[in-house]
Amino acid sequence: MTLQSPPPLVPYLPENAPFSPEQRAWLNGFFAGIFSGTPGATALSPEASAALMPGEAIAEDDGAPWHDAAMPITERMKLAEGRPLARRMMAAMAQQDCGQCGYVCESYSKALADGTEKALNLCAPGGKETLRTLKALAAEQDSAPAAAPAATPAPTVGAPRGTRDNPGEVTFLGRARLNGPGSEKETWHIDFDLEGSGIDYKAGDSFGLFPQNDPGLVEAVLRALDAPADYPVGDTVLGEILARDVCLKSAPDSLFTLFSYLTGGSRKAKARALSAGEDPDGDAATLDVLAALEKFAGTRPDPEAVVECLEPLQPRLYSISSSPLATPGRLSLTVDAVRYEMGARTRLGVCSTFLGGRVPAGTRLKAYIQKAHGFGLPENPATPVIMVGPGTGIAPFRAFLHERMAAKAPGRNWLFFGHQRRDTDFFYADELSGMQAAGCLTRLDTAWSRDGERKVYVQDRIREAGADLWAWLSDGAHFYICGDAKRMAKDVEAAVLDVAATHGGLSAEKAAAFLADLKTAGRYQADVY
Repeated sequence: MTLQSPPPLVPYLPENAPFSPEQRAWLNGFFAGIFSGTPGATALSPEASAALMPGEAIAEDDGAPWHDAAMPITERMKLAEGRPLARRMMAAMAQQDCGQCGYVCESYSKALADGTEKALNLCAPGGKETLRTLKALAAEQDSAPAAAPAATPAPTVGAPRGTRDNPGEVTFLGRARLNGPGSEKETWHIDFDLEGSGIDYKAGDSFGLFPQNDPGLVEAVLRALDAPADYPVGDTVLGEILARDVCLKSAPDSLFTLFSYLTGGSRKAKARALSAGEDPDGDAATLDVLAALEKFAGTRPDPEAVVECLEPLQPRLYSISSSPLATPGRLSLTVDAVRYEMGARTRLGVCSTFLGGRVPAGTRLKAYIQKAHGFGLPENPATPVIMVGPGTGIAPFRAFLHERMAAKAPGRNWLFFGHQRRDTDFFYADELSGMQAAGCLTRLDTAWSRDGERKVYVQDRIREAGADLWAWLSDGAHFYICGDAKRMAKDVEAAVLDVAATHGGLSAEKAAAFLADLKTAGRYQADVY
């Protein structure tokens, strides 16, 4: 099949519209797809409406041009100006459709706007920035939803098992280190037994886990509160709440509000400033709950009052790196253990270090499946697929390859994988070699950023392989990307645009329209975080 060039692009956005050249190209491409007959929405933003026919209405289903995890929240909110409340709430979210809130961004925003969801603080990737914006937007309603902490959700009567509202129990089988000696990273292959959990999944889905906070951090918070672990709080005790129920990461605004009531003078002023999102001492980004308690040491807040200020400990989602067809009853993850220095203290990723060291084999854990939204193998097993997954982004593509191999799918498979060093960070190298020998993995391109004088990334390999990649796309290939939303995904998209321009002979605007068409057709899919 020969891929046809898109029709001439109509510049729907005026030159004075408040967008960057990249945003304007993307939006113009999106419009071109819509008005050339591609199914989709009818408009994007108030500014863009000036280019439509006079009096033409702008539908609420506007294609959500702000739905880009790489776009700063200020730009997203600008694009959503003048939209209904639900659309502006959606723009305030992290735009990852990660499912950690139990929704996707669009359905969560609608639930908030219509009042069926009361908690404003469920967007874990969005953090404080999202919560503050949602609070301001919710103030437009007659009664704003409360952002009260919530413990692990209780099972909903009649809800299917293995969901966020009714998690199943899986058995942690063990972990294996994927990095070689000398690696700067700590990455683990994790296995679970699903027997009796009620959980089933497909390649492309994500796995949600309810972690526990690091015991060392819990002990430090107890010391800062000058309270014992068995201090009574409701029908439980403080130590259990700090370990299992509340987030000890970023200190919430409400905690600083509490400090402002308990102190005076310059400390009161600082607490008030921090509660309003300001940064009076230039350290706001470093203030987790322990650091906040230490910053305002001596205020002696009541432990129960502190707990009431904290956000709930949210489940964590990971891309599944196994196939139920290849390993029925088993599920695997590929997890980077997050550890980093901040000040005089080592900070730990809550769930990644829980899985990477603290939980023993045989432990039963609450878990659920977050079904993929527009991220999965093509229905036709003969369709070729191109997968870009540096680092732990390889996870869903290991699942795809295992699935295609077990199903004896005839479609060609091309993987781009990258990391720091070949000798220490080539995840699943033996597996991939075996898949190449078996004819399942048609092509493997690797990129190593620390092996030579020049840093080489997956986007560089994409450009180098541009002619072949364009031929695969012309033959109907589906393109997938998994990994970092802020930089890598954006860089890969730019590389694909360059390939379309260089090897497809498309102008910058036509290349943007081509990419928009791929996305609309479900042929360009991303699992980013």
